[in-house]
Amino acid sequence: MCRCQRLTTYHLPLTTKNYPNSSNYSNYFNYSNHFTPHKTMSTFKVYGGCRLKGEILPQGAKNEALQILCATLLTPEKVTVHNIPDILDVNNLIALLKNMGVSVERLSAGTYVFQAADVHLDYLKTAEFQTKAAALRGSVMIVGPLLARFGYGYMPRPGGDRIGRRRLDTHFIGFQKLGAVFSHHAGESFYTVEAAHLKGTYMLLDEASVTGTANIVMAAVRARGVTTIYNAACEPYVQQLCSLLNRMGAKISGTGSNLLTIEGVDSLHGADHTILPDMIEVGSFIGMAAMTRSELTIKNVSYEKLGIIPAQFARLGIAMQQRGDDIYIPAQEHYEIETFIDGSIMTIADAPWPGLTPDLLSVFLVVATQAKGTALIHQKMFESRLFFVDNLIDMGAQIILCDPHRATVIGHNHAFTLRAARMSSPDIRAGIALLIAAMSAEGVSLIQRIDQIDRGYQHIDQRLNALGAHIERLSGSEQ
Repeated sequence: MCRCQRLTTYHLPLTTKNYPNSSNYSNYFNYSNHFTPHKTMSTFKVYGGCRLKGEILPQGAKNEALQILCATLLTPEKVTVHNIPDILDVNNLIALLKNMGVSVERLSAGTYVFQAADVHLDYLKTAEFQTKAAALRGSVMIVGPLLARFGYGYMPRPGGDRIGRRRLDTHFIGFQKLGAVFSHHAGESFYTVEAAHLKGTYMLLDEASVTGTANIVMAAVRARGVTTIYNAACEPYVQQLCSLLNRMGAKISGTGSNLLTIEGVDSLHGADHTILPDMIEVGSFIGMAAMTRSELTIKNVSYEKLGIIPAQFARLGIAMQQRGDDIYIPAQEHYEIETFIDGSIMTIADAPWPGLTPDLLSVFLVVATQAKGTALIHQKMFESRLFFVDNLIDMGAQIILCDPHRATVIGHNHAFTLRAARMSSPDIRAGIALLIAAMSAEGVSLIQRIDQIDRGYQHIDQRLNALGAHIERLSGSEQ
């Protein structure tokens, strides 16, 4: 029986919080490891079977925030950013910018003013920078702004989720096409790009990389002449970045398409920007409501920016209603996976925008475990992201891991409740999927290495507890 007090509405103020640093975990495919273990890693103790009820406001978009914060390096003037999520990855990037000499002023919860008037380029060569930047994959996007403004960019090989090969070739090939000289110091595992002047050019990206597109765009805005980028990523994050850059004085056209045209300018000025709601968190809450048979209203989701996400959840049989800019999910005892017109098994696969974001595949997989019917989850982009399903199988889920990219899920239709288990979160998205599974399970589950969840989800335990969940955060000594 759930022992949580239920509230109807929850709006948690953002606070400065020192979460533990990300730690070591499985090193698939010969990835070098940049994380430092934390001696008192926190754990979630999750009491399953609690139904949620009420309203929840999604945080600002993590992936957008990382791009926008890096863009503040492009100008010596003030850039004000609203709706910044209070999560580990973003807080670490803010701390890194401070160490680089960027002035950071917190005006209110989620609102900061950044001014990169005095950037310490010498700091880039310090051991401290190498350690801190390497532990945060989003830090790779400081290279484009530094190259554009100072003619020099330095970057140790970044960290982030270990979900398969995430090469950086697209970034550096783009910089080279703009006229930069690229150096790779393999022994010390860092990269350098230098250019006295960047020159606009045409380029066809070998992949529609979101961070690669963002990095190249930020470099190209101050290149001489016109840059045309074909096969550019067009996710809302990139659209938002281009909108900010245009307000700063850039001349970018084609935003929202895969063909961007950038007319270089001599300088950029300050601007004001508001980060979108996090569509990954919105999708996580939709899946969580269905899996726990809860009634939930997700507020202010920026519905027009969610793309195919609501329609894909509807294919799993999840009922929802758009109410203005909110999404209402009624309590459902059962939901049934659709089949294709010819009766074949439903396939849920990721694809570049406007296709389904790969960051939600883990949520779709766990939600399918309690649906009626069968689904094939096809994770095309990352070869290690489905390995967390072993935890779900241990909990009683019927999943066949076909290969590193595909898993077949045979839903229980809530006829069989998942068993509580002790688990470890390998990455951000698998972490939230395991939390959803634990919330629906019978008994008390333990999820270790929740720093991975904290990297992408703001105070998730407190926010869900206010809706009726029962999640305890345990320190190392309490485990």
